[in-house]
Amino acid sequence: METRQEKILVVDDEEHIIELVELYLEKEGYRVTSALDGDAAVEKFLSEKPDLLVLDIMLPGKDGLEVLREIRKTSQVPVIMLTARESEVDKVVGLELGADDYLTKPFSPRELVARVKAVLRRSKPPAEEAEELLERRGLTMDSRRRRVEVDGVGEVELTAKEFDLLHVLASNPGIVLTRDRLMEKVWGYEYVGDTRTVDVYIRHLREKLADNAESPRFIETVRGVGYRFKGE
Repeated sequence: METRQEKILVVDDEEHIIELVELYLEKEGYRVTSALDGDAAVEKFLSEKPDLLVLDIMLPGKDGLEVLREIRKTSQVPVIMLTARESEVDKVVGLELGADDYLTKPFSPRELVARVKAVLRRSKPPAEEAEELLERRGLTMDSRRRRVEVDGVGEVELTAKEFDLLHVLASNPGIVLTRDRLMEKVWGYEYVGDTRTVDVYIRHLREKLADNAESPRFIETVRGVGYRFKGE
């Protein structure tokens, strides 16, 4: 078994689900802590400082979306949401609030473990970057420190996934990347074909970069295909 240092907070009101998830995650060498309701989840998050949350939406007290909203006020720690409902509204709201991934119950524990690994891997800078400092059209990305600036005026605060998505686009100026390709490169697995995830993150990036979708400085929409970072 691989020895890992990452701590994962699992939040669900069903104890048997927590026990099952704990079993599979601990088998992979992760340290696991848990909470059964939203209020306890926030307390545990603040005291335990986990590296990732597995967070159910349907919880007593604060629901999962409220917990995520509260956590996102101070932290960009990766979050995988769980839900018993096939609700597109829940999914989009979760992504809008900054969830990194989403699984619908019942789910395969092995699939959850795979997604935990992928999310954690992509939330950290690689040991070496081919291009540590990337500059495009007044945008500067420091891969080592994961910092973004526009025109040298202050830092633009991005989530881990937003940074990775922007970096993929900016590393390929002028090249159209399909939503599926972006999902593969940023999320690292097939996200059950739901490419709206990419659209949500692109919208967030545009807002944070003050990039007008109708007359973009950075990210262009190629209708029916995907997105591209404008060439010089």
